[in-house]
Amino acid sequence: MELRILVVGSSGPSQFSLTNSILGREEFSKDVTSIVQSRKNLGDLAGTRVAVVNGPNLYGKHLCKCLSAPGPHALLMAFDLEQICPNDVKTPKLMVKRFGEDALSHTIVLLAYEGDVDILALENRVSTDWHLRELIEQCGGRYHVFNKNWRDRSRDKELLQKIERMLATLGGQHYTSRSYGQAEESVRKEERKLLKKRAAETEEAWRELEQQYRGEALRWQMDAYNNSVGAEIRAKAEMDNGWLRTSLAVGAGLGLAAGAAMGMAMGAVAGAMGMTMGGAIGGLMGGSAGGTAQVAIEHLEDRVGPHATNFNTVFINRFFRPPRS
Repeated sequence: MELRILVVGSSGPSQFSLTNSILGREEFSKDVTSIVQSRKNLGDLAGTRVAVVNGPNLYGKHLCKCLSAPGPHALLMAFDLEQICPNDVKTPKLMVKRFGEDALSHTIVLLAYEGDVDILALENRVSTDWHLRELIEQCGGRYHVFNKNWRDRSRDKELLQKIERMLATLGGQHYTSRSYGQAEESVRKEERKLLKKRAAETEEAWRELEQQYRGEALRWQMDAYNNSVGAEIRAKAEMDNGWLRTSLAVGAGLGLAAGAAMGMAMGAVAGAMGMTMGGAIGGLMGGSAGGTAQVAIEHLEDRVGPHATNFNTVFINRFFRPPRS
């Protein structure tokens, strides 16, 4: 089973430190405090395969949902223990606003610390700091402290156990909502289209495998090939599908309208001509802001990239070998 984990944070580097800690590698450098596009990384947490999704912030929700569809098993809300502030107490309400009423039932508060610290002292602080208590109580009392040093994996098993216990109380079900359902439906529709386009290539690959392998080795190779193609197609479908494109188009339109309205309001001070010019300039700025997500999608697709022309041959000859007898 692969655990889908959505890591969120209102601002700052904590969510990226958490992702590094979960993956056990430096996926994000220490100076990263925000990203302009959602990212999904695969890794291992205490022996369990995980897919970890980070978003630009709590507002960049559409691509986050496609990357974590059909829904995350856990939403991890990350904060820096040394920089927690009264304003952070509002974050759970923002989570509900962006992800749905039941989102907090799948949420755990993650608190980052640095250096060699007495864990018991941290636990005591949580019980006495009212900001922390209020924040954690909104998430069912669930929290976990983690070291910013991703090389320290001593608390991985405990985090996994907390996620598993939370899921057990929820009947083992991942979080879902109407919009997550729409995202998954659109992703699967895109997958079917991509599979159809790759049908001839896939059949050719199967024939090549049948010529080179027999028996158990052939079954192993076929499964490996199918899984590899399926993962590639799923990744592309998550990052470019009808639901996401529609959401981006609506966002661009709203950005255009809002920018124009703001520009006209500001231009009103300078009279009729000012309103005209302000509306035009504001509209351009708003449209640009609304369309930023589309640029993000294009860059994401570039990171996946098209498969090589000789994908089948490369796959067969280089990446997979039959299991040892």
